Amino acid sequence: MRILLNDPKYSLQFRQADQLEHIMKKKNIFVLLGHPDKSGFCGEMADAYCESARAAGHTVERMNIGEMQFDPILRRGYRARQELEPDLARFQQLITACEHFVVIHPVWWVGMPAILKGLFDRAWLPGSAFRYMKLPNGKRSVFWHRLMSGKSARTIIASGTHPWMVRLLPGNVNAQLKWGILWFAGFSVRTTWFGPSENIPEKCRSRWLARVREIGRKGT
Repeated sequence: MRILLNDPKYSLQFRQADQLEHIMKKKNIFVLLGHPDKSGFCGEMADAYCESARAAGHTVERMNIGEMQFDPILRRGYRARQELEPDLARFQQLITACEHFVVIHPVWWVGMPAILKGLFDRAWLPGSAFRYMKLPNGKRSVFWHRLMSGKSARTIIASGTHPWMVRLLPGNVNAQLKWGILWFAGFSVRTTWFGPSENIPEKCRSRWLARVREIGRKGT
């Protein structure tokens, strides 16, 4: 193997293979900033991810939940149709079009912000993100089609408390979004968690943002 690696012919082939692999990994990415205020650390992470991903050649679309206009309450559940506002319709379109979905949000009261949960209540609907299978008698079964199968996702979260302490006391605060929403619809999901995210030392902030940039560069 050492001889092959030192051979200029094989070195060129390895470089070409690496370049081809790099080209093939360009993705269509949708980034959702789930913090209502884009001026904080979550906003910085969204900026870092998007800038790095675009610089690496990925196609990136972004929505900031604080700028979206919609009613976050699913007024009658699934019993009646609630018309989607334009921002929710665009959200659904971007979800459908993307290969990779990134959600960046803070941990508030051991969960995601209420408005972010409201977004999924309104837009994560049967027929768009999933579809229940029907029994021969026409009734709904307990099984479902995962309409986003084949797509990947990453949740990037920031908590005011150290992640290990949150996991130890209230438990997996990411379970609802990771498993109950994204996995349920077919996404394969990874999570990156930073904390404590209040009064972050500059050295630590730089290190965390560098990690987010690397994730964005890879499109993962």
